[in-house]
Amino acid sequence: MASTAAELVKPPPGYPSTTVVLRECEAKLLSFVFHEYGKGVTFYERVKKGMTRCDAIAMKTCREIEGNFCDYISTQFEKPVLYTGPVISEPKKEPLEEHGISNWLEKFEPRSVVFCAFGSQLILEKKQFQELVLGFELTELPFLLVVKPPQGTNSVEEALPEGFKERVQEKGLILDCWVPQLEILRHKSVGCFVTHCGYGSMWESLALCDCQLVLLPRPIDHIFNARLMEKQLKVGVEVEKDENDLFTKENLFKAVKCVMDKDSQIGCLVKKNHMK
Repeated sequence: MASTAAELVKPPPGYPSTTVVLRECEAKLLSFVFHEYGKGVTFYERVKKGMTRCDAIAMKTCREIEGNFCDYISTQFEKPVLYTGPVISEPKKEPLEEHGISNWLEKFEPRSVVFCAFGSQLILEKKQFQELVLGFELTELPFLLVVKPPQGTNSVEEALPEGFKERVQEKGLILDCWVPQLEILRHKSVGCFVTHCGYGSMWESLALCDCQLVLLPRPIDHIFNARLMEKQLKVGVEVEKDENDLFTKENLFKAVKCVMDKDSQIGCLVKKNHMK
């Protein structure tokens, strides 16, 4: 059983992919599974015991997307794997009037807006938040960002870089509240989705919209989702990060432009694969 970051980087025997894997800086984040989780038992041992003693394992996915990984789990635990499907909501035709989103989106050309949402749990550090918004500014594209106030701040506006609000003016809309994500993704003006690769967001972006996808995973399970989408399905582009798992405004800009430029070969490829 692997217990160090260096060991976790190496896929176990029989693992069905050489690309849906962790980098060493990411593997360090997974070390919590070997910590005690209750008296005298680790998180890993709890999960393994449940998988070993059950009669069958249900997976909230489908064979077309993750069949090779489910087959691997079935083989490892000698249990049948049952596919529930992705379990995604039916699209609703609801107006986006709250917070002025609808009127704001209607100002822009079809497929020109970059939409970024990080879910309700993720809170960025202030420096990473600033790299995020400055990266969007570099693209010169209109953007809608939905994000929690960064760590150590009381509001999103407080954390903005100096002069940023004046420079982007009406071209950028930043909200720190709940929004109807799926309805925004399906709006005609939205052309790119920058996602943290949470499981729900992954499935909504794959199955229910045709936006170009830029992948910016944060928690550990989201990293596997991002690698699946970029390396195996080839439906999006992941933002490059350094050895400390941090991204820069330049790398965010590079990923967005890569999928949004009409003449980009990568952009055309991921769009074609997404349509499948």
